[in-house]
Amino acid sequence: TGFLGAGKTTLMLELANALTSRGYTTLFNTAEESLYQVKLTCERLELHNGFIAGQESYVPKLLKNCDMLRRRNPGAPFFLIVDSLQTLNDGKYGKEHTNSQSAVRSLQMLTDYAKEHYINIICIGQVNKSGSMAGSQKLKHMVDAMLHLSIEKKDEDFKGLRVLETVKNRFGGAGWTFFLDLKKEGFSEVARVGVK
Repeated sequence: TGFLGAGKTTLMLELANALTSRGYTTLFNTAEESLYQVKLTCERLELHNGFIAGQESYVPKLLKNCDMLRRRNPGAPFFLIVDSLQTLNDGKYGKEHTNSQSAVRSLQMLTDYAKEHYINIICIGQVNKSGSMAGSQKLKHMVDAMLHLSIEKKDEDFKGLRVLETVKNRFGGAGWTFFLDLKKEGFSEVARVGVK
């Protein structure tokens, strides 16, 4: 999760590029931005490892696209990045209509798919004005890990840096905080603070 403009999409595009360079079949699926905007960001960041970009908000179709990509690349580990969870439609009320529980149902479909096919999925989540995850609190309990990206505004030494915090992690340590600098060419780590 993270505030608008914190750099969630940029961070995930850099991750998609890095995973692809290590042999993953990586799908970056956006319903948040146009594919043209994604292309421009990739050019600015000089990302050249050839991950796949898609623009599908209807979850049943998105999962069919994942099936197709997995069949085309047998043996390669598969990774799906979704930007963002709150833009997805699970199809309960047809392709055109959603309601307040659409994100919950969509996330359940994605987690079921990940478990069935032994793949990894990251969903970017939107936040409300108070900084809490937008939508149902059930979403927090459905994921294995949750990270939050914000912009430091108070501490003069870190002002303007991005703050990436591990809020929840079922399989490792939570409570880590990373201070990242975001420049035209992407992210770089400045400092990290861990739990003792």
